[in-house]
Amino acid sequence: MSGAAESGAGCARTARGHRAAPEPSVVLTGVCGRLGRLLLRGLHREGRVVGIDRRDFPDAPPDLVHYRLDLRRKACRDVFRREPVRAVVHLGVMHDPRVSAETRHAWNVEGFGRVLEYVAAHRIPKLVLLSSAAVYGARPGNPQFLPEDAPLLAASRLSEIRDLVELDMLAQTFFWRAPECETVILRPSFIAGRVHNEIYSYFRLPVTPRLLGFDPMMQFIHEDDVVSALRLALRPGVRGIFNLGGPGVLPLSQVIERVGRPGLPVVHLLARRLLDGLWRLGLTDFPGREIDYLRYVCMVDDRRARTELGWAPRRSLDETIRAIRDAVTT
Repeated sequence: MSGAAESGAGCARTARGHRAAPEPSVVLTGVCGRLGRLLLRGLHREGRVVGIDRRDFPDAPPDLVHYRLDLRRKACRDVFRREPVRAVVHLGVMHDPRVSAETRHAWNVEGFGRVLEYVAAHRIPKLVLLSSAAVYGARPGNPQFLPEDAPLLAASRLSEIRDLVELDMLAQTFFWRAPECETVILRPSFIAGRVHNEIYSYFRLPVTPRLLGFDPMMQFIHEDDVVSALRLALRPGVRGIFNLGGPGVLPLSQVIERVGRPGLPVVHLLARRLLDGLWRLGLTDFPGREIDYLRYVCMVDDRRARTELGWAPRRSLDETIRAIRDAVTT
């Protein structure tokens, strides 16, 4: 917890010396992660921001009120009780595939369940969840572009994404459970940048496998464009589900070439065994069970975000691919 949070210095004082109630804040869970830091960079200049993360944040801006807490703990409930909150942005999702499924599920689902309780109990007017387009699942029957009402089918195969599907569905239920709250779900495509996600791990492989006979079209979104969508989602009146595609599409083979990685065409079964072997040796965090995303299309239709949210990617396709290259080579 930062000094401000520990001492109460985050509360302003009036001219008479009495402590004034702090202005309503935006709560960022997972504030110490890459996207949390990027979002914080702009938000803290516009108003009060409260960060909640169990990690330390030694280089936090001095005006950030940072609580080093687990969302599931009673102390977190106390934060929501004493802090006036105008919005919650939930980025505190654990994606580490090497953590046990039980630990990851407890952190993700129980933690978000607590967030929903706090939002409902304190009548917080805005909740934003950063989900993922991966919740739709990469399947042979997918259309070229998936709309927001497409079924979320990734949970049937991948425990890593199963939690995210459950969070997404909990947020959808919250639409009806708390209609007075403007709930927003954002489902971005693969995020490009210094975000340690599955696509980062894939392109960090010593040799990048590509399945023989398969070259799916893929979407990528720059981390800056994800942050701009999060900021737009915080505007009053915005609610609902929004896909975030990106500035364009490319076949996987061209992405591998542009990122500058050595590609290796491999038959499906051999690729799965190769990835599983590298996984067991600790040489990659891209598990073989995610191989369907290298095999089938999983792209989203983001027209709703462009028309209703007013979002459009500012980073070009070249800049977006360059962000992947820079992240995996430095």
